[in-house]
This record gives sequence, structure tokens and C-alpha cells, in this order.
Amino acid sequence: MLIGPFSSKDQQQQMIENIKKDPRNYVGQPAIQLSRVPVIVKDHFEGRHIDLRPFVLYGKEIYVLPGGLTRVALEKGSLVVNSSQGGGSKDTWVLADDSN
Repeated sequence: MLIGPFSSKDQQQQMIENIKKDPRNYVGQPAIQLSRVPVIVKDHFEGRHIDLRPFVLYGKEIYVLPGGLTRVALEKGSLVVNSSQGGGSKDTWVLADDSN
């Protein structure tokens, strides 16, 4: 994985060579600014980038479940949130008033 705006010229050149060798093995996408939330790191809070994956039920009707899966960057400043590349995940809970 290469995040272009945060990569070195050497990393970019290596990625170019890798893509030329096996272009079907790579996908490009724009870098987007992820949301940040406070997370507990040892004995204090630090900001980490996250993305939210909601759960949607699709059938006769479409229903978005409250909550979902939040993927979180485990390293400070990182935009990598997927677990296969060093990110982690957290359950996301939505607390709502049942009076509706």
C-alpha cells in the first residue's frame, strides 16, 4: 500500500516498478481526509483517523442499523485503517431514546 501524498520519491519509484510488473494487482484511489476521534493509548487520549462502515439490510425495505464497525488507524498520524495493513477496528454503538 502506498499513500501518495505521504510517500517518498523512492517509495513512489518502487510502486511504479511494481505496477509495471503486475498492473492487475493494484488499484488506485484518491486520498481522502478521514475523520478523527480520541482513542485511549496507554494512559492518555490521542487522536486517530477512522472510517465508519454502517450495516445496511437490503430486502423488501432498506434499513440502516444503528451503529456499525469503525475502522481505526492504530499509529498516530496514519491514514491506514484496514486491519490487513496495520489498522484496527472498534464496535460503534448508537444510543437512542426509545420514546419515538
